[in-house]
Amino acid sequence: MLKEQLADFDIILASGSPRRQLFFKELAINFTIDVREIEEVYPPHLKAQEITNYLARLKATAFKDIDEKQIVITSDTIVWNEGQAIGKPKDHAEAFQMLSALSGSAHEVFTSVCFTTKEAQQTVYDCTKVYFKELTPAQIEYYLKTCKPYDKAGSYGIQDWLGYIGIDKIEGCFFNVMGLPTRLVYETLIALASSK
Repeated sequence: MLKEQLADFDIILASGSPRRQLFFKELAINFTIDVREIEEVYPPHLKAQEITNYLARLKATAFKDIDEKQIVITSDTIVWNEGQAIGKPKDHAEAFQMLSALSGSAHEVFTSVCFTTKEAQQTVYDCTKVYFKELTPAQIEYYLKTCKPYDKAGSYGIQDWLGYIGIDKIEGCFFNVMGLPTRLVYETLIALASSK
């Protein structure tokens, strides 16, 4: 099992996301949390997974002091809609605007995960297509008032009430939309442990 394969490594999850932390626990990976603040700004010419790849790597630059047995895992998620990246909303008005734009159409969710060791760095990403039904203003207001999804890219969590009533279908990994392509993370960690 992966837990035994990684027994000699110190896995550092550089994420304050409760969902990502829960995924690591449920994957039976021993890890510690170390979140280091960094300004999440990317060059404007980047698109889709180029943005999340860049930001996941950027977050890893805060870890210059890792040792030979440590693997730092950083990640980033965006919603990509009509050629634009949608991150976390600043306030209620922006969240309402985001969900209104996603209503009745399909968008993509990109998550990149960067694995950094003392010697090397590897970044993987996944993309999931999400189809929203037409949402009424009342449904959007109810969701924002009850779930307060201001810490989520695109202003929604697929695991929340809006996901229950508002999503027609998805193409790709469900967990990727929640912020972590779990299968890719698992496979990459196995490969890293095997190569040491």
